[in-house]
Amino acid sequence: MAICPECDEPVVIDEDEVEEGDIVSCEECGSVLKVVSVTPLEFDAVDDEDDEDDDEDEDFDDEEDGDADGDDEEEEEKTEDWDE
Repeated sequence: MAICPECDEPVVIDEDEVEEGDIVSCEECGSVLKVVSVTPLEFDAVDDEDDEDDDEDEDFDDEEDGDADGDDEEEEEKTEDWDE
C-alpha cells in the first residue's frame, strides 16, 4: 500500500487501476498526488506552482488566438469610417 507524501497516511487505491502519471487524491488530507511509480506504487505531491504554470500557459494560448492588445477595435472603427 502506498503512502501519501504529504500526511504519511496510506492511500487506498486499486493498484491495478492506475498508471504512471495518473492524478489521484489523498482521502485523509485532500492532497493532489501524481503516480510516479506503479511497482512499487509511489506518489509525488502536485505543487500549486505547477498548476499556476499551466494557467499561465493557457493565458499565453489565449493571446495567440486573439488580438490581446485591442487592435481589433481600432480596425473596426476604421472600417466604419469607410462605410460613410
